[in-house]
Amino acid sequence: MATFSTILLLFSLFTLTCAKCHPDDEQALLSFKSVITADPSAMLSSWKAATDCCTWAGISCQAPDNRVNSISLSAQPNSYLSGTIPSSLSKLRFLDGIYLQNTRNISGPFPSVLFHLPNLQYVYIENNKLSGRLPENIGDLSRLYALSLEGNGFSGKIPSSISKLTGLTQLKLGANQFTGTIPDGIRQLKNLTFLALDRNKLTGSIPDFFTSFANLRILTLSYNRFSGNIPASISDLAPLLAYLELGHNSLTGRIPDFVGKFRALDTLDLSWNRFSGTVPTTFGNLTKIFNLDLSHNQLMDPFPVMNVKGIESLDLSYNRFHLKQIPKWVSSSPIIYSLKLAKCGIQMKLDDWNPSETYFYDYIDLSENEITGSPVKLLNRTDYLVGFWGSGNRLKFNLESLKFPATMKTLDLSRNLVYGKVPKAVTGLNSFNVSHNQLCGALPATMFPASSFAGNSCLCGSPLAPCKA
Repeated sequence: MATFSTILLLFSLFTLTCAKCHPDDEQALLSFKSVITADPSAMLSSWKAATDCCTWAGISCQAPDNRVNSISLSAQPNSYLSGTIPSSLSKLRFLDGIYLQNTRNISGPFPSVLFHLPNLQYVYIENNKLSGRLPENIGDLSRLYALSLEGNGFSGKIPSSISKLTGLTQLKLGANQFTGTIPDGIRQLKNLTFLALDRNKLTGSIPDFFTSFANLRILTLSYNRFSGNIPASISDLAPLLAYLELGHNSLTGRIPDFVGKFRALDTLDLSWNRFSGTVPTTFGNLTKIFNLDLSHNQLMDPFPVMNVKGIESLDLSYNRFHLKQIPKWVSSSPIIYSLKLAKCGIQMKLDDWNPSETYFYDYIDLSENEITGSPVKLLNRTDYLVGFWGSGNRLKFNLESLKFPATMKTLDLSRNLVYGKVPKAVTGLNSFNVSHNQLCGALPATMFPASSFAGNSCLCGSPLAPCKA
C-alpha cells in the first residue's frame, strides 16, 4: 500500500503538470479584457478567471515556466474589438510578441506599456485606431525584430530615434497620417527585409540610401507625396527585391535602365507619377514579373517586348503609347486576371483576339482605343469576370447576345455602336453605362441613373421618358 508521502509526491507532480499560468499573467490579461468595451464575436469568451490562461484564445505560453509569451488576436471580417491597451500588460514579463491584427477599434496613443516589456521582439498592431505621434524615444525598443503599426491614425513626423532599432527586419508604418520626410537614420536599419511607408503624407525626395539594405525584398512607398527621381542606390537592391511599389506620388524623370536588373521582381508599380520618355528595353530582363503597373504617366513608344512566361496583372493605361495590338506576351499568359490598356492606341478587331486563357480574368479595361468588332466571344468565355470597360471605341454587337456571369459588377460600353435591347440581366450589376449607343426598346426596372442610358434615341421607360403605348 502506498505511503502518505508517496501519495503527497504524486499529488505534487500532478499539480505541477497541470499548473495554470502565472498569476501575474492571468491578472494582466484579465485587465486587458476589462477595458475591451465591445467584442461582438466573443473573441475573448474563453478568457475566464481561475482557468488556465495558456489555453485562452490567442494566448501561447512557453515552457518550462508556463509564462505567457504571445498575444495574437485577429478579427474576422465582421468582427472587431473596441477598447485600449492597458499599462497593466507590463506584468507579462516574458511576452515576446503582441499581434493585434485587424481588430479595428483598438484606440488610444502609442501604447507606452511596450517600453516595459523587457523581452518584446515582435509588435504587430495593425488596422486599428491608434493615433497621435510616435514617441520620440521609440528607439529605446532596441530589442525589436519587427514593428508594424500599419493601418492606424498616427500622425506627425517619424521620429529620428527610429534609427536605433537596428535589429528590425520589418518596419511597416503604412496607412497612417505621417508627414515630413523619411528620416535619413533609417539607413542604419541594415537588416530590413520589408520596408513599408506607403499610404501616408510623406514629402520630399526618396532618400538615396538603399546601398545599406542588402537583404531588402519588399519596398512600398506608394500613395505619398514624394517628388524627384528614383534614387540611383535603389539599383543595389536588384539581387533580392521582389516588390517595388512607388505609385501615386509625383516622381519625375525617366524610368532608370537599372530597373531591368531586378531579376527577382514580382511586382513593379510606378503608376500615377510623372515619368516620361520611353520604357527601358532592359524591361525584357524582368522574366519573373507578374504584376506591372505603369499607368497614368507620360511614357512614350516603343514599349519593349517582355520575356515573361505569364503575367497576372498589367496596366499601361493613360500614357502616350500606340501599341496597335494587345502584345503577344499578354495574349499567351496562362494566368492573367487583370488587363488594363485604356487609351493605349490599340487598333484591332476584338473578334480576332484569341487569348490562350480567359478563365482567370477578373478585370478588362480596353476603353478609349480604336477597337472594332464584338467582345461577345471574349466575354462569354469568362466565368468570373468582375468588370469590363470598353467605352470610347467602335464596338458593334447585339447587347442581348452577351452573357452576364454572376460575378460581374461593372460594365461600361458607353460611346460605341452597341444595338439591341437592354437585357434584364443588367439588374445584377453595381455599375452600368451604355450611353451613346444604338440601343432600342423598353428598359428593365433598374436603379441606374438616366445618364447610364442617355444618347440612345429609342430607349424608353424609367429613368427615361415613358414608352409610348
